[in-house]
Amino acid sequence: MADDGAIARRRFLELTGIAAGALTAGCAGAVPPPQTPATPPPAAPATKNATPAALPTRVLGRTGLKVPIVSMGVMNADNPNLVRAALDGGIVLLDTAHRYQNGRNEEMIGTVLKGRKRDSFIVCTKVVVSGLDRATGIFAPHSRPEDLAEKLEISLTRLGLDHVDLFHLHGMSLRASALHPGMLAALAKLKQAGKTRFIGLSTHKNEPEVIRAAVEAKVYDVVLTSYNFKQEHHEEVRKAIVEAARAGLGILAMKTQAGVYWDKAKQHPIDMKAALRWALRVPEVHTAIPGFTTADQLALDLEVLRHPTLTDADLKSLQRPAGALAGFYCQGCERCLGQCREGLAVPEIMRSYMYAHAYRNREAAHDLMRELALPAAPCGSCDECAVTCPHGLDVRDRVRDIARIRTVPREFLV
Repeated sequence: MADDGAIARRRFLELTGIAAGALTAGCAGAVPPPQTPATPPPAAPATKNATPAALPTRVLGRTGLKVPIVSMGVMNADNPNLVRAALDGGIVLLDTAHRYQNGRNEEMIGTVLKGRKRDSFIVCTKVVVSGLDRATGIFAPHSRPEDLAEKLEISLTRLGLDHVDLFHLHGMSLRASALHPGMLAALAKLKQAGKTRFIGLSTHKNEPEVIRAAVEAKVYDVVLTSYNFKQEHHEEVRKAIVEAARAGLGILAMKTQAGVYWDKAKQHPIDMKAALRWALRVPEVHTAIPGFTTADQLALDLEVLRHPTLTDADLKSLQRPAGALAGFYCQGCERCLGQCREGLAVPEIMRSYMYAHAYRNREAAHDLMRELALPAAPCGSCDECAVTCPHGLDVRDRVRDIARIRTVPREFLV
């Protein structure tokens, strides 16, 4: 993989003409002042975003936006020059969220976008509404749909924009929550006001149920969903994706790299190119948003963007290596919930563990763990763990490991 990555990186640098040192420069810059175009682009089919003709693109459902099949998940990135290199290399869509890096992620993107033509990029951001129980997926009675507008205004200031292109209700895992009348009304209002061109939702678990709810709502324009070769229910996810695309929704795929490693010891990395091609083999997946933090990783993604065909060699590489134990990707199957005597939000805790150890994003892990309102000593009342993960995750050890991150001051996580 190392040689492959080095070759891909050299090719990327040749293709883009970017000096090698440009990607290693540190982050700098304050939040740019808001841009003030005369009027936001209309919420109608528009294909003016500049995409090199040679790159394969797909139309993002009824939005009419033509996007390269590989986009950038910016969640873990903290180097503006890497984002610049991605845009210069042909990537158009940048996916972020209000809470990523405590807002610094949006601020960093704002420094990159300053001075660029507004129709040359697409920005997607997301908001978790206060009062959403991440364990159950249910909105509490005190949940405030107004959160969406208030947090989006802050995001727009950070980004230096007067509107985003895609805005998601983040972290839906139940049909009822995806169809929450107050949230749907608040999203529609933001679209009508021109604060976002299109609206959507994101889902990490129970994806088929949530995707079909998005179709049922007849309000959403796009869906951002987990989809990868390791999902035991990936065929059901694929069917829901096809149904949604045929109903006119744009489909963005995340978690395509399935936790990055086959094993907890990180001795067996997943073939990133093969995993990404596997997701993109479905034409109804309009674009994928893999995260990357280095020039080598960007080069591999651009290689897939230019050569997306899934090969027999790719499929072979996606077979589990002999001796590899459970890696980092939690299926979100929720079979653990009925087993845990403490009723812990095990899938969310496992996702936090993945963020910290596979993605090396301790801030994201910290933020999610703080949202879960766990007891002071999770697993402390049990002599033995009653949870047996059907996919081999050592739940108790991972819970105890990641629970400690809640006590670390956030400034020490950067």
